[in-house]
Amino acid sequence: MAQAADFQGTSASPARRWLRRTGVLLAGAPLLAGLLQLPASPSADAAERTAVAAATGSKTVDISLHSLSPSVPSDGDTLTVSGRITNNGKQSVTDAQLGLRVGPTMNGRSSIDTAAKNNPYAGTEVDGSYVQDFAKLAPGVPQGFSLSVPVDELELGADGVYQLGVTLTGETAAQPYERILGIERTFLPWQPDAAERKSRTTYLWPLISTPHMTAETGSNEQQTPVFKDDDLAAELAPGGRLQQLVTLGKELDVTWVIDPDLLASVVAMVGGYEIRTGTDTTTAGTHKEVAKQWLAELEKAVEGKEVVALPFADPDLASLAHKGTKIAGSLSHLKDATEVAATTVESILHVTPSTDYAWPANGAIDPSIVKVATSAGADKVISRSDSLQETGGLSYTPSAARPIGGGTTAVVADARLSTAFQGDMAVAGNSTLAVQEFLAQTLMINLQQPGKQRSIVVAPQRMPSASQAQEMAQALTALQGANWSESAELSAATEAKPDPGATTRVPSESEYPSSLSKQELPPKTFEHVEEIQRKINKFRVILTEEDRVITPFGRALNRAMSTSWRGHEAEEVVYRYGVDAYIDELTEQVALIKKSEAKLSGRSATIPITVQNNLVQGVDHLVLRLTSKHPSRLSIGERERAYWEQRVEVSGGHSESVKFTANGRANGRYAVTAQLYTEDGQPYGEEITFDVSVTEITPTVMLVIAGGVLLLVLAGFRMYTQRKRAAARRAEEGPDDGAEDDAEAGREAAFHPESGPRSDAESALASPVGSREDDPEQPSDPSPDTAPESTDPSGTGERVDR
Repeated sequence: MAQAADFQGTSASPARRWLRRTGVLLAGAPLLAGLLQLPASPSADAAERTAVAAATGSKTVDISLHSLSPSVPSDGDTLTVSGRITNNGKQSVTDAQLGLRVGPTMNGRSSIDTAAKNNPYAGTEVDGSYVQDFAKLAPGVPQGFSLSVPVDELELGADGVYQLGVTLTGETAAQPYERILGIERTFLPWQPDAAERKSRTTYLWPLISTPHMTAETGSNEQQTPVFKDDDLAAELAPGGRLQQLVTLGKELDVTWVIDPDLLASVVAMVGGYEIRTGTDTTTAGTHKEVAKQWLAELEKAVEGKEVVALPFADPDLASLAHKGTKIAGSLSHLKDATEVAATTVESILHVTPSTDYAWPANGAIDPSIVKVATSAGADKVISRSDSLQETGGLSYTPSAARPIGGGTTAVVADARLSTAFQGDMAVAGNSTLAVQEFLAQTLMINLQQPGKQRSIVVAPQRMPSASQAQEMAQALTALQGANWSESAELSAATEAKPDPGATTRVPSESEYPSSLSKQELPPKTFEHVEEIQRKINKFRVILTEEDRVITPFGRALNRAMSTSWRGHEAEEVVYRYGVDAYIDELTEQVALIKKSEAKLSGRSATIPITVQNNLVQGVDHLVLRLTSKHPSRLSIGERERAYWEQRVEVSGGHSESVKFTANGRANGRYAVTAQLYTEDGQPYGEEITFDVSVTEITPTVMLVIAGGVLLLVLAGFRMYTQRKRAAARRAEEGPDDGAEDDAEAGREAAFHPESGPRSDAESALASPVGSREDDPEQPSDPSPDTAPESTDPSGTGERVDR
């Protein structure tokens, strides 16, 4: 009684326990009589399991274990188990009692798997002094419990993994006798003394997120990044998934595995960012300080720790191997992502990461995946034991490192340990069982070959939730304090001597899991990525600051191939088409201004074509070509060809007018096209087409010209005949007559005093034959063919400059 009173929530009544046990025995008497008639069996455990299963019946009461402390007990500890019980039946349970049971040690890793799934064996009841009574359990009403028992009372023997059961006995109105109405089992690893050779355990701690940044940036000089959502801020905030990973990870001996895209995105937030809220609208991001604080905490957490940098945005290697290698250029994106990874991590975290590792989805590999993974420079592939399965009949779990040929090492993570925390760890019952099973498996690995040290690698899911990260940290904290394991970096596990009997055969492509194959990116993704890349290549050659485009778009294409899109196909399509739409939008910022009809009112004139540049930066390396569709009637350029080209340079935010010479050879309306080209001859943007109306050569104009020529001829002839007659008169009349001529010339000068003496040609033009200034207009005089030139707009047409 005094011993029981030392622990809260326990009670002891020897007489009552005797009555309970007697009731259970009486209730089970018919079953026992039947068992006694069977032949003796060497397996007493099997008979006991059958008896308990029959006595248990249904799971009337649900027992959920919320905590078990310590997870790895030692001599002198007190084991505390707490949780919740719920009566799932239709009748109340009365006279209920909760207690602990201990089963025998497990005999291998497979036996732990079996027991974790469904094992009806309840085990041997611990001293009844450590129980908790419940007078009544109403249907559907949960109640908490807590049991505390000295470890010495558990009567644990040899080192090993023990089953620990929590059972509830009671009775109902329909069955008014005591029986087991509920049971929950877990595992208790027991090794109070240090192992002969501890296992070396490497735990990968992933910092990976889904893509958040788009290719879009602001039009300012700082190129403010635009995020597709603000979900990353929630992950970085206190209590968020990424915040929990950093806070927990800094206290653990782990190898950090980081996606550089995550770091780049957080740095972008620190510098100021926009969030896409609609097709044409954005709003300013407000979590700069959250991002700054997380980044500072991460920098401290990784100090002195091993860091592995994945290729930028964590490209899906399996999808690329199976669906993308036939598309030219796809592998170049993986190379770019690998090259930028190290510089990104080093510049932000100030540590030198390893980029020698490739990590396919779920560690599943085949020859094509290995080939793609190593094509960008990695010579180590993180696989998993459910992919690179043991076929040599080894009786123990081998070390992780395996040479698979071609200078490549497969680092095979343990599948059981790597998937231990993939369930819903927010449910307390799930989390406690997961932690205990993880620890049980690690101890069993060591017990397989106690005298042989092996290197074990754990590669959990890429993006654990906050609750999953918490349970991973709890298990790892307990393991790092256990007597059978010690921490090791990934590089040490990679360099460890491989087990000679371990399998090195890479499974064929036909053995690749169909469940993973269904999640792969489709070929359309890689085809579309290359189509976008071609647009980028065409666009970049005209830019004076191409890095402003290459960097954001290059990283966006890496994100379009991310492993994180598995299971999110619709979101991947939206993201990819968003990148495509944005490059089209930017490309259209450099364009020709549309023209209306141009009028050519002379034989030769200039036609202006305007190039508009709405980009922030200038453009050059462009050629503008003006082409006549009727070169025999309207030619272009100084050499009168069918087309003429001129180089174009336009400053950011400006337009430039480029002038071409046009030569008309016949009247009419002729189509002309203007098209921009890159210097390598590729069309850029849309062409514009307009008409040029040639009106310079008309019959009236020809008549006017002919009349003018005739007047000049007649004037010259009159001047000639007048001079000849004057000379003849002077010769006949003598010197006096010459004086009269001089007097006549003086009178003519007086008549035109402003002009002074005139030449003969001027006089002839001023007084043409048959014409005087005061003569009336003659009916036969031709009227003007054209009106005086006007400076007003030309209406629907455009009069080009001569």
